[in-house]
Amino acid sequence: MSVDSDLKHQTVNILKSYIREGEHQTQDFKFRVDDAKKIARTLAAFANTDGGRLLIGVKDNGKVVGVNPEEEFHVIQGAATLYCKPELDVKTQIMQDEHKLVLEVTVAEVENKPIKALDDNGNWKTYVRREDHTLLASKILIGVWKKMRNKTSTPQTFDKDEQLILNTIKEAGSITLSKLYRSTQLKKSYIDKLLILFITWEVVQMKITPSGTFFSVGEEIEE
Repeated sequence: MSVDSDLKHQTVNILKSYIREGEHQTQDFKFRVDDAKKIARTLAAFANTDGGRLLIGVKDNGKVVGVNPEEEFHVIQGAATLYCKPELDVKTQIMQDEHKLVLEVTVAEVENKPIKALDDNGNWKTYVRREDHTLLASKILIGVWKKMRNKTSTPQTFDKDEQLILNTIKEAGSITLSKLYRSTQLKKSYIDKLLILFITWEVVQMKITPSGTFFSVGEEIEE
């Protein structure tokens, strides 16, 4: 067996192992890329989360249909440079299964979040990846990213309002932002500010899911 055939066989095996994983938080299948703006949201979501891999030329069910890699590459480049802000660096590789070609696109997680992408109305929005979904990032998460750049130390004690918010979250076990607003009746912007601080201090945990964002107490709080 020649070196070239060895490499081809190895590439086929890697592609098949990727496909067996199915779609998940760091992997997405695309039959082909028709909408550069839409794919830009997926690329930005990967960059804002854990990084990820696109396999273009693969159906949602994992069937390899193949694409013209050069055509898809131009759409991906346009998505990453024109419809992501700041421009996103992506890496591409051609993979092969029998006579069908698949374009692998990989995106690394960025350090300085967020990467924004255009929505259907032409507005720059922030997206994240959860499970196999691309979701809009919440204002709390965006606030946490900003705050993490200048993280402050956790205080030894909390004042009355801070304690109220923490106790409300603790009693609920897991709570949405809208329910926290209703339960505490404090000013929304004030709650937002404290939640962002609590998350950066790792006192509160935020869980983002396709069904919603939930907050819980990450550790025992001082009464």
